[in-house]
Amino acid sequence: MAAFTLSLDPCSVPRHFPPSSSSPSPSPSPSPLTRQPHFRFPCERPKPAAVSFSSSLQGAPAYFPVQKGRSSSSLRTAAVRHVEGSLTRTEGLRFGVVVARFNEIVTKPLLEGALTTFRKYSVREEDIDVVWVPGSFEIGVVAEKLGKSGEYHAILCIGAVIRGDTSHYDAVANSAASGVLSAGLNSGVPCIFGVLTCDDMDQALNRAGGKSGNKGSEAALTAIEMASLFQHHLH
Repeated sequence: MAAFTLSLDPCSVPRHFPPSSSSPSPSPSPSPLTRQPHFRFPCERPKPAAVSFSSSLQGAPAYFPVQKGRSSSSLRTAAVRHVEGSLTRTEGLRFGVVVARFNEIVTKPLLEGALTTFRKYSVREEDIDVVWVPGSFEIGVVAEKLGKSGEYHAILCIGAVIRGDTSHYDAVANSAASGVLSAGLNSGVPCIFGVLTCDDMDQALNRAGGKSGNKGSEAALTAIEMASLFQHHLH
């Protein structure tokens, strides 16, 4: 057991002076409730108090041992739980796919890439429903309708918006994105944004099975993972 030695500040110790012997008559004894005046010697302020440790572990850092067999809440660390969707647990998952017919030269390869990915990860064809709509602007309302039906675990939204000479591109692209977002929030079913927004047709074709891959396939992977996450962990 360590021993502690603490030095005190002599300036803080009160001093009492007895009455002088030359006084003609002693003053009456003060009442027990009367406080005696305190006097302090003027002195130089000492250095801060030092604490010394007398221990067999001289030079080693002081520590307080914890008895074995006792748990301490300050020493316990709770394990963090991580959850995520799976690409292999697809049994029983159903998917709705909303596809825009406008720019079909792009959206059709995107759909084919998505269906190929669904099959690759063991999603049965009878568990996939494809709904065609005129354009990307109309995707959101249909996706929300499918989500609220309770028949699907995820909705995949596919479209292609190509920039033109007017501001029409910005209006459609923004509306498509906000529509898909609102569909997911309002229905409580994951709605995956697979709408291409490109500057020209070459960019779109490169992302629909060209040198930049197939974004429809990537969106299908996202749909599978989110459907699995909701079905197995967030239901």
